[in-house]
Amino acid sequence: MNLRSLPSCGSKPRSLAALLLVATMSTFAASGTGIAAQSTIAVEGNRRIEADTVRTYFHPDSSGHYDAAALDAGLKALIATGLFDNVTLEHAGERIVVHLTEAKVLDRVAFEGNKKIKDADLAAAVQSKPRGGLQRATVQGDVNRIIETYRRVGRDDVRVVPEIIDRGNDRVDLVYSITEGKKTPVRKVDFVGNTAFGARQLRAVIKTSASNILSFLTGGDVYDADRLNEDRELLRQYYRKHGYADAAVTKADAEFDPASNGFNITFVIDEGTIYQFGDVDLSCNVPGLDCNRLRDRLLVRRDTLFDASKLDKTTEALTTEMAKLGFPFAQAEPRIARDVPAQRANVTFVIDQGRRAYVERIEIHGNSRTRDYVIRREFDFGEGDAYNKTLIDRAERRLKNLNYFKTVNISTRPGSAPDRVVLDVETTDQSTGDFNISGGYSTTDGLLAEVKVGDRNVLGSGNAVQASVTYGQYARGADLSVSAPYSLGRATTGAEAFDRQTTVSPYQSYGSNIYGGTLTLGTPVTEQTNVLWRYSLYDQNVTLAPTASNATVSLPVRQAAAAGRQLVSSVGDTVAFNTLDNNTMPTSGIRSQLSQDLAGLGGDVRFLRTTEDVSYYHALSNDLTGMVRAQGGYITGWGGQQAPLLNSFFGGPNLVRGFAPNGFGPRDLTPGSTMDNVGGSLYWATTAELQSGIPGLPQEYGLKASAFVDAGSVFGYRGPTQSVQVADKNVVRSSVGVGLTWASPFGPLTVDYAVPLSKAAYDVVQPLHFGAGGF
Repeated sequence: MNLRSLPSCGSKPRSLAALLLVATMSTFAASGTGIAAQSTIAVEGNRRIEADTVRTYFHPDSSGHYDAAALDAGLKALIATGLFDNVTLEHAGERIVVHLTEAKVLDRVAFEGNKKIKDADLAAAVQSKPRGGLQRATVQGDVNRIIETYRRVGRDDVRVVPEIIDRGNDRVDLVYSITEGKKTPVRKVDFVGNTAFGARQLRAVIKTSASNILSFLTGGDVYDADRLNEDRELLRQYYRKHGYADAAVTKADAEFDPASNGFNITFVIDEGTIYQFGDVDLSCNVPGLDCNRLRDRLLVRRDTLFDASKLDKTTEALTTEMAKLGFPFAQAEPRIARDVPAQRANVTFVIDQGRRAYVERIEIHGNSRTRDYVIRREFDFGEGDAYNKTLIDRAERRLKNLNYFKTVNISTRPGSAPDRVVLDVETTDQSTGDFNISGGYSTTDGLLAEVKVGDRNVLGSGNAVQASVTYGQYARGADLSVSAPYSLGRATTGAEAFDRQTTVSPYQSYGSNIYGGTLTLGTPVTEQTNVLWRYSLYDQNVTLAPTASNATVSLPVRQAAAAGRQLVSSVGDTVAFNTLDNNTMPTSGIRSQLSQDLAGLGGDVRFLRTTEDVSYYHALSNDLTGMVRAQGGYITGWGGQQAPLLNSFFGGPNLVRGFAPNGFGPRDLTPGSTMDNVGGSLYWATTAELQSGIPGLPQEYGLKASAFVDAGSVFGYRGPTQSVQVADKNVVRSSVGVGLTWASPFGPLTVDYAVPLSKAAYDVVQPLHFGAGGF
């Protein structure tokens, strides 16, 4: 085996070919004649490539002769194939002799020493491929591409040495030997020029974060120039969404600090003036288009805070509506007239007839994993349809929001005719798989451990799969779910199989077994509104275990256990409305969910269950957010049946903090019984909360503190009343307290301490609560 470093890649062969070509062309020019086409091209030095194949790169003129231009074009075309190390032309009498040195063939392209980046990702980055030719210029370019790939994951100290292994018979292996070096993290993220929003609030907007003890889970501390450019745009959009129409992020400086061996990032912001919307109008310059039919599509309202996202959404709505009305080339453009002294932005949406152009092709590049159709389905148009810049911008935003790609860029170039446009979609895939092992403690479930594995872009298909197994002190279960976007038009189909068990705990004297599955169909209504339809089929039953005391299990619980296994067959829907600025740590917007389930389409039980949950967030200052929340629900049996115990409502810290799980609601107070919470048919709850970051603690830790007031109640017992004493009063339970939430990579974890202000005498309180759930 002959292992040697690859020689430096230069341009000597091509330079020599060029000099020879100039000399030959000069001879031809001096003779004043061309060379006859028949039998004038001779090929020497070829071993694998047929001479006739080489001759096809040279094209005579209309008179059958090769002139200087034809020979020059043929020489360049041969060099461009990458099949030759050297190509020269020689004039020998009436013949042109093509001297070739064939490039060695690559049997294998391999990588050694790489641990942080997979072979498949590096293979996608380089241009040298097995069964291709060994080209020194390409190899040198591949070295730079590998270094750039490592730079994107925060490793600037990488070294790459290309080596070749001669296999004989003009065949070689190409091996890139990689020394990865140490990771170069981001040590600090600062902002200059920001007065409207604090640094903590702005750090929550961007993706780059300073290195901390959790960076190995989030990866946000990796220095990436492309990510910085994306962060600049995120900051600009954030300001423009919150009233600052002229905001700009003028610079994003990255300075390496040798002392800390990391980068210090500084974003320079020019906030400008805050504006409110003033006059809002519509101007149509398209013959035959009635503007009055478009006014109901205007989302901008006078005397509201300037919000650039509403301008974009209005533009998209107008464009879509005009296409439906038969004007596919019409384009809407918001024109803003600023009244600086009054701090008002008057907006006129001007409708003009756009250039009549059509999309000739949509060419997709860079998607090494994600399939083309996954990308194409995010476009509201296809090849041959009218070109519309607004719809192209919408497609680019959708592709970015998929979170399948590290970068997305859509550009245009001229097509085969003046009215034809080619769209180039350049993407870079990123990892979409997840594997988590977590453990902890929950007040409801006790000590618990969970293993979760999933992929939101399985085999590049755009489909998602997730499986999880949970084992807790009082609860355990397994869950498998799949979802397929665009299965039926723009609708998303899904399926879930689950098995959940609970056991006797300090909060209930019985356990439960529930296993089954759910089929779902999600249909988008608007950008903020979605409807999820579902059908569920599951088996449930109440289980009893010997109690630690001599108390008798409550009669409603014993009756539920005696009923045995019950098959529940239900259909339902959830209408979701979401305008939050950030789903993980929101500071403004509304989130609402209205759910209904009707059981009784087959199965053993019949009930109707309705719940509503709505939250409103509003930023009170740079680092202080106010939140109010309202919840409510109702369940009733039908067809002569009562709602099952397991489907009823139980009051606890999910409604009013400071109370134990199953701590309030209808309760069996029969002497000698276990005095269980036996569930109600109605509930309501309200919350007022202030949320803030923790002073002195980096925002990248994902921790926030809260102070809250809760109030609510559960009532409406519908179970057996004979031989049982059930306390069922609509008593207002309320509490005041503080909490701490961690936005961990495994989901939000919370700890609350609340003191009940009002309660019933039989309620069970628990000031300290640990749990996992939404914000």
